[in-house]
Amino acid sequence: MTIAVGDKLPSLTIKERTPDGPAEVSTDDLFQGRRVVLFAVPGAFTPTCSLNHLPGYLENRDAILAKGVDDIMVLSVNDHHVMGAWATHTGGAGKLRFLADWDAAFTKAIGMDADLSAGTLGIRSKRYSMLVEDGVVKTLNVEESPGQATVSAAAAMIGQL
Repeated sequence: MTIAVGDKLPSLTIKERTPDGPAEVSTDDLFQGRRVVLFAVPGAFTPTCSLNHLPGYLENRDAILAKGVDDIMVLSVNDHHVMGAWATHTGGAGKLRFLADWDAAFTKAIGMDADLSAGTLGIRSKRYSMLVEDGVVKTLNVEESPGQATVSAAAAMIGQL
């Protein structure tokens, strides 16, 4: 079942690289009692993700936070080492939270998994963005093609806040 507007996000644990090393973070701690923009990409360091999707959120970070958002998070089915390196490489470290859904447990639980084996990527996340308030999905924007970042882009999200 694919998550929908009005649904509560599942309680799971994902990874995040911190200055002290890898950390397990519960989705309850990430989302409950908070207003969060979450966007997901098929893979760190991939062309559309690195050249289009992520830069829009970095460039519009202050405008998004000014709309009453507590945090902006990017999630990918990659390990925490890759997500940490991507954060550093893109200048996003300390600006956005880079979440590693290393085994795709969160992605599968919300029905956003995609088999990209034909492109040698394996199981990954669909490209999407959502506004989450107190753990509940308020808006959901899913791209039809993993190579596009329009409906899930930062500019689209700003229009929904």
